Amino acid sequence: MRIWSISPRYLDWMGLGAQWREGLLAQKVIQGATRGWRNHPQLNRFKEHPKPLSAAGYYLRVIQLEAERRGYRYEQSKILYPVESVEKILLSTGQLEYEFKILQERLERRAPSKYLENMEEKSITAHPLFTPRSGPPEKWEKSYWRTA
Repeated sequence: MRIWSISPRYLDWMGLGAQWREGLLAQKVIQGATRGWRNHPQLNRFKEHPKPLSAAGYYLRVIQLEAERRGYRYEQSKILYPVESVEKILLSTGQLEYEFKILQERLERRAPSKYLENMEEKSITAHPLFTPRSGPPEKWEKSYWRTA
């Protein structure tokens, strides 16, 4: 499971679709409607939020709006709480940089034009749910992409 902290605008069409599905799965986990993934560390960010389902809804709403901007149709009715704003979650700048690097490694192979488009970025923007603060990648990050 990868719940991207970076803005969905960096994702290619395949990544955006996958993120929509992962976000819907996260929403189900937070709702208590699954048996699996309940202890995934990336979901703790949502679970620890004062309004977990609203945070998941806002996260999904931003993805749905990005899809709409690109001409895709993601079914908004699947979002339980499609709120327009919510209390932000703190996230380290190191995590943003780390995720951007992972994404760029994937895009270089599968979507070179999106990779090049992203290379023009001067700074990395977080998904609007997150407020960046200085620091290294998050402690819960144990991806096989991580280097010592």
